[in-house]
Amino acid sequence: MCGCPGSESMRLWFLVLLPLLSLPAPIRSEDYSDVTVVVRGSEMIASTSDEFVCATIDWWPPEKCNYDQCPWGQASVLNLDLTNPLLTKAIQAFSPLRVRVGGSLQDQVVYGTPNLGSPCDPFTKVSGGLFGFSQGCITMERWDAVNDLFVNTGAVVTFGLNALQGRQRVRKGVWGGAWNSSNAREFMEYTISMNYPIDSWEFGNELSGSGIGASVGAEQYGRDLVELQTIINQLYGNSRKPLVVAPGGFYDQKWFAQLLEVSGPNVLNAMTHHIYNLGAGNDPQVPNRILNPKYLSRISDTFRDLQLTIQRHGPWSAPWVGEAGGAYNSGSRLVSNTFLNSFWYLDQLGQSAKYDTKVYCRQTLIGGNYGLLDTDTFVPNPDYYSALLWHRLMGTGVLSIDISGSSYLRAYSHCGKQKGGIALLLLNLHRSMGFMVSVRNDLNVDLTEGQGIRRDNAFVHGLKRTVSWVGSKASDGLEKREEYHLSAKDGNPFARTMLLNGVPLELTEDGDIPPLYPVQVSVNSPIYVAPLSIAFVVFPDFEAEACGR
Repeated sequence: MCGCPGSESMRLWFLVLLPLLSLPAPIRSEDYSDVTVVVRGSEMIASTSDEFVCATIDWWPPEKCNYDQCPWGQASVLNLDLTNPLLTKAIQAFSPLRVRVGGSLQDQVVYGTPNLGSPCDPFTKVSGGLFGFSQGCITMERWDAVNDLFVNTGAVVTFGLNALQGRQRVRKGVWGGAWNSSNAREFMEYTISMNYPIDSWEFGNELSGSGIGASVGAEQYGRDLVELQTIINQLYGNSRKPLVVAPGGFYDQKWFAQLLEVSGPNVLNAMTHHIYNLGAGNDPQVPNRILNPKYLSRISDTFRDLQLTIQRHGPWSAPWVGEAGGAYNSGSRLVSNTFLNSFWYLDQLGQSAKYDTKVYCRQTLIGGNYGLLDTDTFVPNPDYYSALLWHRLMGTGVLSIDISGSSYLRAYSHCGKQKGGIALLLLNLHRSMGFMVSVRNDLNVDLTEGQGIRRDNAFVHGLKRTVSWVGSKASDGLEKREEYHLSAKDGNPFARTMLLNGVPLELTEDGDIPPLYPVQVSVNSPIYVAPLSIAFVVFPDFEAEACGR
């Protein structure tokens, strides 16, 4: 295992960017701009699954290093402390959380079943091996322990199978031959015999298109998917059959289309693709990309193209994001585990949902720099709370919105999850400008009327006082909305601690996830979104016809 000294260059760009991104002095009336958001509640434009929010557990051993650091520690499927109470409570809080087991080494994993025919040894570093590692094996005792965690926490499990088994390297980066399913089939038989509830089997990791490290042609891959579906039909019989999902790689239109056509109707239930659109983990531009609205919007082309490819070539399937970590090579040490990263993460959830993405799996639940939980302490990072709030507040129905004003305010609306009405997500990417947001219903808005709202200094300062009254309840009988304002501790966007309505989100003394209380505000007043802050706003009484169906 390598030593992990800090990089002088990364420290330098952190020091340069910190003053640029820090929050300004107290809000003044001229520091905010008016924005109108019109929610179109008459019809849904897309829908997600109930387990849209998903997180991954990877296979990387401690020896996985990037940029003179080794951030994986004991976070692998093979060595993670599965009995840590913080891990259990973090998963249980979602009730349920989808967990995807998979990653780069997935296609080098064999399963320690009786007929394996070789020792069941873990990964070791080897020169010339795929990703620098040997084949690795999971024992059935370890698989039992992993499933104890999943069953006890109610996790919805997507498991990634080795899709290179039996193939041969034809030339550099290209593998040929048919999939040898015997070890996977035995592993699935054992899993069924133990009544372990697998929601979906994923086939392969990043073998599509030109591949990452290795690739397989779409025609052969499609034939192998048919075989996998046949095995599932045989093994599961008349009981509920898990979904088949693939290819778990980067979107390639021609390859994805061919995969659907070769595998044919009702074989591939979901097409999983991966997203690492912020660049390398040591790229000093990662923070600036996160706060650049034009840059963030570029990925919408991928979401749209995959949606169209499925509609045209395999309408029986659905788009999933099977893995997304923002910055690749284990994430950014100074960004991925901070408050700043939530702007990228929540914007991804909002954008992908608009294009009918059913599941979005964050790399990782734990491990690397981009874990929702800290690799060493298991304490939640800011993105954990962002994920949890989305899961609890944003329903499956996606609504269209019209927005006037600055592109630095990003807005997404869904049907409410718990209390009907709608939920709104507002992201202020601007480092010095706040926004006064007026929310209207397209049922009764006159789009020709003025879009601005009156600027009232007393109201601004009054609202700032209000959002510190955590859990205050309405007593005047007027309609209220619920606001969840997220900001960085000490105004530092690189903070590892997130504030909810001014209160630090920290585990309780017993290690429990803290309660996430909103503030209640009169429904007719505008919403103030401070610079570099995030707001979830729930309107329980909002008339959205599409959400009542």
